[in-house]
Amino acid sequence: YYRDSFFDRLVPDPQGPCVEIGCGEGRVARDLVARGHQVAGIDSSLGLVRSARDAGGAAFVLADGACLPFPDAAFHLAIAYNSLQVVADMAGTVKEAGRVLVRGGAFCAVVSHPLADVGRFVDDSPDAAFAVRADYFANRRVEDRVERAGLEMAFRGWTYSLEDYAVAVEEAGMVIEALREPRPSGVERRYQRWARVPMFLMFRATKR
Repeated sequence: YYRDSFFDRLVPDPQGPCVEIGCGEGRVARDLVARGHQVAGIDSSLGLVRSARDAGGAAFVLADGACLPFPDAAFHLAIAYNSLQVVADMAGTVKEAGRVLVRGGAFCAVVSHPLADVGRFVDDSPDAAFAVRADYFANRRVEDRVERAGLEMAFRGWTYSLEDYAVAVEEAGMVIEALREPRPSGVERRYQRWARVPMFLMFRATKR
């Protein structure tokens, strides 16, 4: 429901090598390759890197986002798709993204929206009220469980404010040039309420 707005509205056309930080099982890397990008994906989970390699489509490396195994200015594009809120060192990961980019290169990221991380709908109705459950400015550990079709998924990470992300980008020598709060459309009923409250935050920053 959100992927295409990221690729269509923020990610620049292929101009050179691209690194995806936190590639997981390689789904986004394969989406990038399908759009003409030459991709190297990194993840700190050996199991996920193995799954990505088995599926193919790009080069995948086991590494930490805050210590990328690449030289300076090796890439024209860096992608962090729903990974900055779960890495051990968010600011360090953003700094590394800036380091491996060429001057003028783009860093494109999707994160769980800071507002969504500190609030919850009070019930499952489409017009349910949204209640803040924690201090917006406090960095807190997140561990949410979601059940769907008999399967339970655990989501773990940290909460960050919009300022936290902006400062990390600034300190990495980049400037934010585009920021979006996408709304879902034409989706099943349980997602319609997220047209009133942002679920994700997307931004593109450029290395100065």
